[in-house]
Amino acid sequence: MSQQGYVATPPYSQAQAGMGGYPSGFGAPPSQPLYGHYGPPPQSYPSGQLGALKSPASSASALPPSPSPAQFSPNGLQNGAHSQRFPPPISTPSVSQYGQPPPAMFPTSASPAQAPHPTQQLTNQLSGMQISGYGHTPLQGPQSPSSSAVPPAFHPPPPAMGHPPLMSPGASSPMGAGPNMGAMTTAPPMGAPGPFPGQPHLGGGGFPQPPGPAGPQGFPTQQGAYGGQMAGPQPGFPGTFPGGASQMAGPPQKKLDPDSIPSTTQVIEDDQTKRGGQVYTTNLRGQVPPLVTTDFVVQDQGNASPRYMRCTTYSFPCTADQAKQCQVPLATIIKPFATIPKNETPLYLVNHGETGPIRCNRCKAYMCPFMQFIEGGRRYQCGFCSCVNEVPAFYFQHLDHIGRRVDFYERPELSLGSYEFTATVEYCKNKKPPNPPAFIFMIDVSYTNIKSGLVKLVCEELKTLLNQLPREEGAESSSVKVGFVTYNKILHFYNVKSALAQPQMMVVSDVVEMFVPLLDGLLVNFQESQSVINNLLDQIPDMFADTNESETVLAPVIQAGVEALKAAECSGKLFIFHSSMPTVEAPGKLKNRDDKKLLNTDKEKTLFQPQKGVYEQLVQDCVSSGCCVDLFLFPSQYVDVATMGSVSLHTGGSVYKYSNFQVPVDGDNFLRDLRGDVEKPIGFDSIMRVRTSTGFRATDFFGAIHMNNTTDVEMAAVDSDKAVTVEFKHDDVLAEDTGALIQCALLYTTVGGQRRLRIHNLGVNCSSQLADLYKSCETDALINFLAKSAYRAMVNQPLKTVRDILVKQTAHMLACYRKNCANPSAVSQLILPDAMKVFPVYMNSLLKSPALVGSVELSTDDRALHRLMVTTMGVEDTQVLFYPRLIPLHNIEAVGEGLPVAVRCSEERLSEGGLFLLENGRLLLLWLGEACPPELIQSLFNVPSFAHIGSEVSSLPELDSPQSKKLQSIIKRVREQRSHSMKLLIVKQKDRLETLFRQHLVEDKGLHGGASYMDFLCNVHREIRQLLT
Repeated sequence: MSQQGYVATPPYSQAQAGMGGYPSGFGAPPSQPLYGHYGPPPQSYPSGQLGALKSPASSASALPPSPSPAQFSPNGLQNGAHSQRFPPPISTPSVSQYGQPPPAMFPTSASPAQAPHPTQQLTNQLSGMQISGYGHTPLQGPQSPSSSAVPPAFHPPPPAMGHPPLMSPGASSPMGAGPNMGAMTTAPPMGAPGPFPGQPHLGGGGFPQPPGPAGPQGFPTQQGAYGGQMAGPQPGFPGTFPGGASQMAGPPQKKLDPDSIPSTTQVIEDDQTKRGGQVYTTNLRGQVPPLVTTDFVVQDQGNASPRYMRCTTYSFPCTADQAKQCQVPLATIIKPFATIPKNETPLYLVNHGETGPIRCNRCKAYMCPFMQFIEGGRRYQCGFCSCVNEVPAFYFQHLDHIGRRVDFYERPELSLGSYEFTATVEYCKNKKPPNPPAFIFMIDVSYTNIKSGLVKLVCEELKTLLNQLPREEGAESSSVKVGFVTYNKILHFYNVKSALAQPQMMVVSDVVEMFVPLLDGLLVNFQESQSVINNLLDQIPDMFADTNESETVLAPVIQAGVEALKAAECSGKLFIFHSSMPTVEAPGKLKNRDDKKLLNTDKEKTLFQPQKGVYEQLVQDCVSSGCCVDLFLFPSQYVDVATMGSVSLHTGGSVYKYSNFQVPVDGDNFLRDLRGDVEKPIGFDSIMRVRTSTGFRATDFFGAIHMNNTTDVEMAAVDSDKAVTVEFKHDDVLAEDTGALIQCALLYTTVGGQRRLRIHNLGVNCSSQLADLYKSCETDALINFLAKSAYRAMVNQPLKTVRDILVKQTAHMLACYRKNCANPSAVSQLILPDAMKVFPVYMNSLLKSPALVGSVELSTDDRALHRLMVTTMGVEDTQVLFYPRLIPLHNIEAVGEGLPVAVRCSEERLSEGGLFLLENGRLLLLWLGEACPPELIQSLFNVPSFAHIGSEVSSLPELDSPQSKKLQSIIKRVREQRSHSMKLLIVKQKDRLETLFRQHLVEDKGLHGGASYMDFLCNVHREIRQLLT
């Protein structure tokens, strides 16, 4: 298990208490976790522990291929009569590999009793500093590749540096900071030593209340805990931090080279080189898939594709104690409707007729590759609960010579990880097949939306867009019904029955007792009523052209939509185009509670809590009726996204926001979003259940979901962009030979009105060695889970507490690796597990994200929207959000077919003569350097030089030059890779928009508070040392 660890020696004096919420002496655990949703009392589980998964006792090959000798090998997954073991794809280390026994404990040089004076200690560390990048060592199995070693390039520090600089290698002494900072091989696991001395026990989800007041805790090397200045020594820290190089003894200092710390772009590029373009077969349990950024093809052979399910680690610890010790969250991110590329097989549909899907009698798991057939095929043993079930007569099939059913390759549910069943009426509401769903378009026709041109834009677009309604595969036309409502203070319903010559309007002015004034003619088939609908869409902008009504309602509008769907006995979706805060005296009236004085106080969390009452009841009504709410907001000021967006969040909907909307500037962006929203694959009135094999269970769920009990995840709708993150916890010991098995079953109604079950199965390994867990971690999935759990916690806890817990958990995970899995080395070195070597840069980006940083420059609505948005995201979306792509384009002529290789997300990578495109999945920023060559400017913007580009330029002209065509095609390709439309902004160097651009350079110090990547690494290292000593 030769693993690579990254090693660094930050210039810190003695360990400082307080950082990350640890009490200075690691005393008694906190008495009471504050988080409302964070699980059992503190003694039950440490913050990182998130349960444990099991791996499939059997799995299978894809349908098309026939059996090959390899598929009968012990590593192949099968449905056999005899139990089998699947060796994990990653080899388990043994002491003999290293040729040395594990050391009894860590060097004692850092123990407080012998520690030299802080200043002297710092000098000693600095004098021995050597850095040589981090080189390659062999990796095992599907491991994220190491980055290329970069030769050290030391250059003088800039004037304002975040932390005391580090020495050049010239002055190294053998006694200083220990060995060279090159590649480290990790040590064999040293048993499983107990937790760190006196560590506090954390509550279930990792967010307890930190004990006692501990002075300012955040990142001491910058301007305070995200905001306020920190002058001089900080209270709460035992040893004050030396102020700068001038206070230190010894020769002049040099800055630590940024190239010597792990690079996300390098890791992404290496994985693409190593695994890009390859076929990833899912026949092995617990194998780590390629990164979300890598292009690969999935062949389903018994486990769900990573497009549907990704785990935080593919090797679960066998015991709850181990999970508690390492605090690595055990979770899976499930995207049940994920879009799959055209070169991969769509899901097969299995129809067992009136009998319905075959299920285990005890645990109700569905037939899958984890079921073992026995007694000549007459019975099968459930892989989840071990219950032995009779095989129904119609389903009986003989077994072959290795105990596998003869029809193994003909049945998707025996050989594939993902497939669908046709559901019987038993799975339908009131035992009655559902009607096809409906889309209701509800347009705010108040003064603002009429004057901005939005109403006219929406009506024009709908005439063509309604031809693209989603349809059942193979169907000639869509079965989705459509309806139209307009509103301001009152609601207008439209009868668009095909028999009418003109649409009819019916007005409801009683918004307190909302009712739907017509049943027949409100929801119609678009093809049949196309002429009446087009007539209506032409009339709406003119009907309200002279309106002066600026007030609006919202809750009654949603209520009307729910009532309309109830009356039609169908599920569906409301598309609401809304402009302002609902202030009319009516149910759901909101008050402005945007108070900047609450920032960085304990009451800041109230800004993100939805206002109680009407909207909570609306969510219940929507979910029970299968009514999903999509909100398109066009505000010019605060509208309380936290409250209005909560309805979308809990009904499986989306929120889109276009501040100060102008048709010429934002129109295209809005229309791309609207088209994508109408056309994307979607299921309605869905319930999801996650089952696990014995020994662990699903305990917590995050996403665009609603839960009335602890097991059923209800979603009024679920589409191809929505992911549900599921946390697991142990309730018994897991066995290494059987692994941990997970089955996600989603019951839903298709756009054609069919009731179906979509099944995804996944098996992961179980190991008693923590090294295996760290080796099979997936950083991108970890960040997805930690972001969602932190964003849920922030409505119940002060933001500072949430940030501290994230830092503490990061340090704890890395300290546990250092203590139990790495080769012994000087405590002054930072050693990171290879699979998590870029975890700190993502974590630091999360800590600086808009939701977690209180700043007067960030609007409360934008922060609330960011929080709602991340809660529903899959792994590929959170990856690029927390580490945007920065693509250099100044050599655009030399760019081949693919996209240019991205560079690190830092100001240091920009050049004055450069052109860079930054994208984070939500926004595109094209940055132009002041010294950009005039000929490039001419070919892209049709003006002679940089100075001639106006500061208000909002779009890129489409010119006939090769450079312009190339840039347009690159932007088009980037947009095609994302589900959300991305508005393009042109950013000139030193222009006002540049602050927005710099906000996304996540390796640099945050504009609104937050450490640079380098400072954060040093902070985390200090935390780790404190834990280890």
